[in-house]
Amino acid sequence: MNGIVQTLLDPFQYQFFVKGLVAAVLAGALCGLIGVFITLRGMSYIGHGLSHAIFGGYAAAPLLGVPIILGAGLWGLASALAINAVTRRHRIGADAAIGVVTTASFALGVALLTKFGNKGPAFDSLLFGSINGVALADLWLLAGVFVGTVVVFTVLYRQLLFSTFDPEVARVSGVNVGLMDTILMVVLSMSILATLSIIGVTLVAATLVIPPVIARMITDSFARMLWLATVIGLACGAVGMYLSYQLEIPSGTTIVLTNAAVFLVVLLVKGARGLRSTAGMDEHTDASVTSFEVPAVRA
Repeated sequence: MNGIVQTLLDPFQYQFFVKGLVAAVLAGALCGLIGVFITLRGMSYIGHGLSHAIFGGYAAAPLLGVPIILGAGLWGLASALAINAVTRRHRIGADAAIGVVTTASFALGVALLTKFGNKGPAFDSLLFGSINGVALADLWLLAGVFVGTVVVFTVLYRQLLFSTFDPEVARVSGVNVGLMDTILMVVLSMSILATLSIIGVTLVAATLVIPPVIARMITDSFARMLWLATVIGLACGAVGMYLSYQLEIPSGTTIVLTNAAVFLVVLLVKGARGLRSTAGMDEHTDASVTSFEVPAVRA
């Protein structure tokens, strides 16, 4: 028995694992929280797209002599704002705008790496995340983005809620919907930037989508969905990081597989009814609004 306990606790004696675990917890909670707004706005694909766009910034920043975090952050922010502007002004669907802007940025990043070589983080770490790639600076960045996101969502809760469920009525009621969209894109791009070292470019979208979907299967209250998605993301991040060490598999992979396993368990418990509750999550329809317990909103 003592040997089993020792084996289970063995990872915690290594500093790199403890840092990775803290980072995974913060990353999971952050993605779960912001993912609620993203999925309900019909922009589930944007997490995948922006992570690819930021990859272009990772590749370009060292070549331009710019700190990687700063360069990748500005690159991702510019991509997010470009998507937002194209969607609003040119009547192009969000998915189409995401596809155009972010795939071009990803392709540019690959071209730069192929031509000039990799002068930044390891390519595999960027794609799939790495338990070994977590530095103290990553933890501070994650903590700062998480606290900032909580503050933004607390202060602007009602405006963001109103513009998410009924943007037309929100606009008529005096809510600056364009500003809310821009703020959400800024928060999202910073969140993706902060979590890439843990989850990776190819898998970050899953951590934005799966926890909110699970939460929606459990509750029909928007407020409860927010904290449930955050807790689910946090727990899956912790378990996934632990499995990453034990199985010697990239951290992003195990975190996503843990999320998927929880989804399957909830699906088995809730059955078809739970799955039906997620229908329309990414559509702005009256049905998707009335299926929630949404608090009253004052513009």
